[in-house]
Amino acid sequence: MRIHIIWVSILLVGALTACGPTTQGNDQQLTLTGSTSVGPFAEQLAERYEEHHRGSKVNIQALGSSAGIQAAAEGTVELGMSSRHLEPDEEEQLQVYEIARDALAIIVHPSNAVTDLSTEQVRRIFTGEIANWREVGGHDAPIDIVTREAGSGTYGAFEELVMDKELPAQSALRQGSNGAVRQIIAGDPDSIGYISLGIVNETVKPISVDHVQASTEAVMSGQYKLVRPFLFVQRKNATLSPLGQEFLSYVLSPEGQQELVQAGLIQGADAQ
Repeated sequence: MRIHIIWVSILLVGALTACGPTTQGNDQQLTLTGSTSVGPFAEQLAERYEEHHRGSKVNIQALGSSAGIQAAAEGTVELGMSSRHLEPDEEEQLQVYEIARDALAIIVHPSNAVTDLSTEQVRRIFTGEIANWREVGGHDAPIDIVTREAGSGTYGAFEELVMDKELPAQSALRQGSNGAVRQIIAGDPDSIGYISLGIVNETVKPISVDHVQASTEAVMSGQYKLVRPFLFVQRKNATLSPLGQEFLSYVLSPEGQQELVQAGLIQGADAQ
């Protein structure tokens, strides 16, 4: 977790634009807490926002979706971050803003010969029913399962989209962030895991699912099914501070959305 602290200013009147003039004003602070998947992208947006406004700081605390939802519901932060859909009781308490959509990428080591798995095969691998790569066309080696911890938005999305209410094998290695999963997969030729498509890099290999490769185009066309929302959540009937409102407006603006699209995400339903 990185606490993002850069001193900048907030423009208190008019619409926020990413490329507007640098301004000065009274120091203000905003903290967002929640999803470790949304966190890196929120930090990127905060950096871009802060480049043009002195006197404010936007802190990002990546503690998991459930933590962000709870903090927003309790009013301890203005905005929480989630990478899973809210439960009915949570929806009763919170205003939801979909800032982007993200695909879950199933990843393996670059040396792995397997290039495609069905959703059913992925589920059976993660439950431990399929335990050797040769059962799905790979090399003769036990499959090392890497998953996320319960309570994370990434795990919640994977559970909903793939696992059909079944639990990962007891032998699965559980990690606290997408970055940690990626690091383990990059160093273990026999491993498999899942992370946000937006943070896939050359150290791992994303495989296609049901013969569809994860991509922005496949998500937007509806062909790729392992898709989840990236959300900001706010306590219902609560009023955002000027900084909170303007940062949210920036994230949903064409400028903010372009930042997210360039980072590998898909435009959110609540984009302006």
